[in-house]
Amino acid sequence: MDIETASKCLSELGNPHRLEAFRLLIKAGPEGVTVGEIQKHLNIPKSTLSHHISHLVWAGLARQEREGRVLRCTANFELADALVTYLCAECCNGLDVVQLDETQDA
Repeated sequence: MDIETASKCLSELGNPHRLEAFRLLIKAGPEGVTVGEIQKHLNIPKSTLSHHISHLVWAGLARQEREGRVLRCTANFELADALVTYLCAECCNGLDVVQLDETQDA
């Protein structure tokens, strides 16, 4: 994962409704959940939910499939895992010492 993709994902997850919806999709597992079920769990209007889901789909964090008249949403587990791996990739490696030019403000 590159920094641009990570930034895009984190930006979209920075909204409380989208984060809550994404966490619900993660809980639902690979079979996903319908938009109606998401709406019941989150208790937000359909148009608002549609807006938030479209942001998650745009970022690649969620997928939607039509099943007749129903839309089923699933989390993109591969991207979610890649994002967490990216964020934690250098955990506890320590920092390189950065030498400041003495002419710069400290």
